[in-house]
Amino acid sequence: MAKETFATLLDRFAASKTTITQELGQAIVGQKAVIEQMLAAVMARGHCLLVGVPGLAKTLMVSSLARITSLDFRRIQFTPDLMPSDITGTEVIDELPDGRRGFRFVKGPVFANIVLADEINRAPPKTQAALLQAMQEREVTAAGETYPLPNPFFVIATQNPIEQEGTYPLPEAQLDRFMFNIWVDYPSLEEERQILARTAQTAEPAMRKVLNATRVLNMQKLIAAIPATEYVIDYAAQLVRASRPSDPSAPEFIKKYVDWGAGPRAGQFLIWGGKAFAAMDGRYSVSLDDVRNVAVPVLRHRIACNFAAQAQGLDSVQIVRKLLEAVPEPKLPKYEAPPPVLEVAQQEEPAEPA
Repeated sequence: MAKETFATLLDRFAASKTTITQELGQAIVGQKAVIEQMLAAVMARGHCLLVGVPGLAKTLMVSSLARITSLDFRRIQFTPDLMPSDITGTEVIDELPDGRRGFRFVKGPVFANIVLADEINRAPPKTQAALLQAMQEREVTAAGETYPLPNPFFVIATQNPIEQEGTYPLPEAQLDRFMFNIWVDYPSLEEERQILARTAQTAEPAMRKVLNATRVLNMQKLIAAIPATEYVIDYAAQLVRASRPSDPSAPEFIKKYVDWGAGPRAGQFLIWGGKAFAAMDGRYSVSLDDVRNVAVPVLRHRIACNFAAQAQGLDSVQIVRKLLEAVPEPKLPKYEAPPPVLEVAQQEEPAEPA
């Protein structure tokens, strides 16, 4: 293990982030915020849910991310007839070395570094629940045996918010496993022109492999080492608590329009997301702006609006934005923690050349 200054590690991180976004830009037009949030979730050891209407390249974003890595990638198309064993794996009867027959566990597609759960809300709750243990404990239990998942491991799921026939809404317990709920919006006029221009091209974009397991793990280790000051932690705690109607600090519009608010895991993800964005910006401490930057993707699926909010045309995103305006900054002194010393792998696995 080699010790390097934190500034050097951050420079390498920022350079890697720039390279990743440039390579993804060869396949994806625009969607800068979506790509940054997706990368932040991956580097913070989180999972993310991409929500958007059909045809906005949600699946292409994930498959392109897989193309520029040397990580193991699996795509699972969720359908109403998909069974839990189709995800986690199943036991089959096999012939043992001594000639007898016995059971052998055949691992399912969840045993990969990157798992794309495409149209996750099309599978029934029993099948959706097969991902719960994998996403939280990063392991799978089958027939009384527990099998660890590869490291790194992250799930990126997609969901279509329009067509609801034949779909099964994700339960709150599973939604809470996703660090970010990322909204994929329509492209701008200029971006749409670029998309249509690329449609006439026949050649596939040449994308280099610029990520491998060692680099991802080093990035995750770097983000984990970034300190969050008491000032930032207090702000994240106040923001989460203010989203709960039963909390004394909740504003009146929360008590009026929200049935239930975010739990402690939301606060953890606010800090982790803030760390990721600070690292991508080349800073070794988290600011309140970093927390505000991730507040919408972290909280939008953790706040349940009631009928009064729906009658006023309010959704969870608008509620979160009102919260950001209503929650004041802490009355603690601002300070920045000194940069830590971090040990990383001495040599990273080389990425494939262009």
